[in-house]
Amino acid sequence: MFLPVLSLALLLASAGAGAETLAGQVVRVADGDTVTVLAQDGQTHQVRLAGIDAPERAQPFGQRARQQMSALVFGKQVAVEWSKRDRYQRIVGKVLVADRDTGLALVASGLAWHFKRYQHEQSPADRAQYAAAEEQARSSGKGLWSEAHPVPPWEWRAAKRQGAPGNLSGGSRAIIRSDTGGCDATRV
Repeated sequence: MFLPVLSLALLLASAGAGAETLAGQVVRVADGDTVTVLAQDGQTHQVRLAGIDAPERAQPFGQRARQQMSALVFGKQVAVEWSKRDRYQRIVGKVLVADRDTGLALVASGLAWHFKRYQHEQSPADRAQYAAAEEQARSSGKGLWSEAHPVPPWEWRAAKRQGAPGNLSGGSRAIIRSDTGGCDATRV
């Protein structure tokens, strides 16, 4: 009895013990926080950048976030430090180009939020850097922080799931109602 329990405990401890590194070239940028990496073995891997949430492509600043991420990583050799996969089986990790943290760069430019819901998965140093970068971008009015009330992507996705089509940008929004064809001014 003791040996199987010990074996299971060792297996579980080693599964989350350390991060892995994926090396390769970025061959696609889906949006500001998702890229595809062609590994050295010829396999492609979808990578969700850890610690950030960038606006969705249809959101204000979504295209700018994608363009900025493309400028940072597309066609470049990257190292992805990761230790988990998300529910879509994407690798969730920190994407580095020549030791530059591209997620941190996107937050600092005001084109992504520090995704505080998952900050417990970051190292204390990364957590502090991302939080400080977001605060600096916010206080400087950079990127999406130039809007009075930017809508975080997690709220935007939730509103879309609840059937709120239309302009989900900051502040009050016009929501086009499919049932009446009318327009409601609302705060989502």
